[in-house]
Amino acid sequence: MLRSDASLDDWLAYLESLHASEMELGLDRVMIVYRRLMPEGLPGQVVIIGGTNGKGSTLAALESLLRAGGDSTGAYTSPHIRCFNERIRIDGEEATDEAICRAMAAVERARRNVPLTYFEFTTLAAFWLFQEAGVAYPLLEVGLGGRLDAVNVADPVLSIITGVDLDHTQWLGNDREQIGYEKAGILRAGRPALFGDPDPPSSVTDQAAAQGIPLRIRGRDFGGEDGEGGLAASQQTALEAYGILGFEADSGLLATLREAPAPPGRFQRLEGAPPVILDVGHNPQAARWLAQRLSDIPEKPVQAVYGAMGDKDIQGVSGTLAGVIDGWHLAPLPGPRGLTAEQVSDRISGVIPDDRIRTFPSVREALASAREAAGKEGCVLVFGSFLTVSEALALLGS
Repeated sequence: MLRSDASLDDWLAYLESLHASEMELGLDRVMIVYRRLMPEGLPGQVVIIGGTNGKGSTLAALESLLRAGGDSTGAYTSPHIRCFNERIRIDGEEATDEAICRAMAAVERARRNVPLTYFEFTTLAAFWLFQEAGVAYPLLEVGLGGRLDAVNVADPVLSIITGVDLDHTQWLGNDREQIGYEKAGILRAGRPALFGDPDPPSSVTDQAAAQGIPLRIRGRDFGGEDGEGGLAASQQTALEAYGILGFEADSGLLATLREAPAPPGRFQRLEGAPPVILDVGHNPQAARWLAQRLSDIPEKPVQAVYGAMGDKDIQGVSGTLAGVIDGWHLAPLPGPRGLTAEQVSDRISGVIPDDRIRTFPSVREALASAREAAGKEGCVLVFGSFLTVSEALALLGS
């Protein structure tokens, strides 16, 4: 146990030392501590949100609907961009350092000698804060996969899978069917579920049928095309979830939904000359969505600052965006999974012409180069990793 006056930074550093690996899927360890921490389970009408992309946007949209309707919410998301506190919101407000430290101390007392990962520990801390605040609707974003993710120890009244595509293949499987099986692990027998994409893999629909789960699919049972009725796919899914939870959205709530800002780093635009667009998309499905959005903006050329983890489909991402990005300004990422700019260059050189690629020793230098190349008529895109976006935001003073 850390000393009673330990800061949030002290706690986060301590969590990094608790487990030998950054990530270890499985519920055995976290379930033991969860049952000690809250024997009756996480109270409230729990909603678990998984999927390859769009989890954070769907959660934020549902959070905005519930709050506009006067209901109390807890929101747990990951990773963060600016600071750790972003991961835990209560009634729309980020948890304070003091509250998070208090929650972590409670988890530590319950943990005893059980070795939790960073994510498992912080998930339980969020649960403890939601219980303390008595929120009516804890909204939980899956960190990775679903079946073996720490948030899956909670018991949801509604499960949402935003979509299934290739990502984290070394942990979840090499095709949509295998990945869909893992993500469908958040479903609960007999309880409603949503799939936020028109094309669910059979591994999801088969599990729903086998467990008597009323699965509603966007484009078949609700919603339509992305952007239809002025609502993005994530907003359509959130609106359907709101109805399943027993509410009806009037015209005022629909206006609130349409006007609600996207979470930070989701096609976030910072005005300037040139403007800077920040997006945390890092897999081919996200790249397809990003390519469509970039094709609609008037500013040209598009100069990208890009950094990537070694386990990502870098060729798939770059190939998808090759036609809409005019210059690639590559930056390194820290950590054991992060690649140097030169390593990223090696991976995309067969997809992107060499004369469009430049490498830099830092995000700062890559961003400066991209802004200069974009000029006053173009724009800069910063994407590929939460870490890249986070550093760029700090450099831009936002």
